[in-house]
Amino acid sequence: MLVLLPPSEGKAAGAAGAPLDAGALSLPALADAREAVLEELVGLCAADEAKAQEVLGLSDGLKGEIAKNAGLRTAGTRPAGEIYTGVLYDALGLASLDAAARKRAERSLLVFSGLWGAVRIGDRIPSYRCSMGVKLPGLGALGTYWRAPMAEVMPEAAGDGLVLDLRSAAYVTAWKPKGEVAGRTATVRVLQSKTVAGVEKRTVVSHFNKATKGRLVRDLLSAGLAPADPAELVEALRGLGYAVEAEPPAKDGKAWAVDVIVTEL
Repeated sequence: MLVLLPPSEGKAAGAAGAPLDAGALSLPALADAREAVLEELVGLCAADEAKAQEVLGLSDGLKGEIAKNAGLRTAGTRPAGEIYTGVLYDALGLASLDAAARKRAERSLLVFSGLWGAVRIGDRIPSYRCSMGVKLPGLGALGTYWRAPMAEVMPEAAGDGLVLDLRSAAYVTAWKPKGEVAGRTATVRVLQSKTVAGVEKRTVVSHFNKATKGRLVRDLLSAGLAPADPAELVEALRGLGYAVEAEPPAKDGKAWAVDVIVTEL
């Protein structure tokens, strides 16, 4: 099972110690593409604060992120699973997983990133600010930039089992499963169910969508479950107590749509 996650917009502070060793990151075939983004991002943030603020879409209160980006090559690093924070990662609770579940997480979780393309949670990276929605002056829109490099590495990274896609829309632009891989991919949507005047109404949730996805992944990892395909995923989630509705694709080469229904947020 491969689980595709978005990063968090906010990130934990870096650490004192060894700086980035880009050659040690997972998916080494992305090295050249990573270096190109890193080079432009660091150069932009070191040379022109006003332009960097505009490009990165930062408020005045977040201008400190620019200096942080300018120092990425020498900043201390931490495992990506500690760098990424926020609602999804709080619910996932990597630090409190038992040893076996943690090993499963290190094998199966892949976090997409505007700067790195994608990293595993054990990869040591510095804290940074660069979303997939950024359009760098030289490289252009990062969602578009990463398509070719990710298309080269992701079919192998996906292996031969389930691909559980929990990414937000901006990160989906960097890689969309195709063909046989798409057929064993499940995308998850979280819906809140309310009964109003005796009629059920369902709405897409946003903030708590992330929390539900984090809990869902944690539960799979903690239970030692690794569904082989979307149909097995549906049964696994139901066995864990989730209310799930799934719609197989109408034709081959398309991902399954899986809805998780919640009544409380």
